[in-house]
Amino acid sequence: MNCRGKILTLDGRTHVMAILNVTPDSFSDGGQYLDVQQALNHAKLMVAEGATLVDIGGESSRPGASPVSITEELDRVLPVIRAVAEALDVVISIDTSKAEVAEKALAAGAHIVNDITALRGDPEMGSIVAETGAGVILMHIKGTPRTMQHAPQYEDVVRDVCTSLRESVQYAEAQGINAEKIIVDPGIGFGKTTEHNIELLKRLSEFRSLNKPLLIGTSRKSFIGNILGLPVTERVEGTVATVCWAIAHGADIVRVHDVKANVRAALMTDALCR
Repeated sequence: MNCRGKILTLDGRTHVMAILNVTPDSFSDGGQYLDVQQALNHAKLMVAEGATLVDIGGESSRPGASPVSITEELDRVLPVIRAVAEALDVVISIDTSKAEVAEKALAAGAHIVNDITALRGDPEMGSIVAETGAGVILMHIKGTPRTMQHAPQYEDVVRDVCTSLRESVQYAEAQGINAEKIIVDPGIGFGKTTEHNIELLKRLSEFRSLNKPLLIGTSRKSFIGNILGLPVTERVEGTVATVCWAIAHGADIVRVHDVKANVRAALMTDALCR
């Protein structure tokens, strides 16, 4: 996958995407990396630990989160993207659903747009991705971050999410986005109950029918806490377990907070499964 000159090879190893939230209110690490130097130092550490992608976000998508303005989001992410792009040879994704933020983030050095609305949140997003030659991650979400956990229901969660993602891929390609630059994400925790998340993971291999690279983000999420009875700060082992399972059942990229443990787990699982 060629993302604005950065090559991401997806045929022999699992890639670990490191989460870098420059937000005051993200569910796990809000407020820790608001300072540009702190954010850069953390990015350097995660890349040294084995991350091949860094996902930078300036707006929390935790359940119940309120939206922020374009100006505020840009003020948070652009200095960090510029710093990371200058200092590190790594694929950078911008976690946003706003076309203006995506456009300016790509100009600042990002290579991929990670859009939780699968291009539906802003009518200009598809054309921005297509015109810039960026990669794109299309995620499934039911509702919005403010409403998504209000009793979500599905007839068959795997079938419904798979159908929605197939439609999102078709929409992206109709917008002019190169078919080889599209990654799909079933959106673990985004408008799903604990039972829905478990069912998605159990039947993860069904998403291979989409014929797109598959990204899975389970890191520290509430369904792990619900099962283990643990707070967000103690969910590393639960995350590692889900990462190993996801790789064994078809994930190409895993999005995580705790890079070192998950890189080691991914390498071992790759040796066993790939």
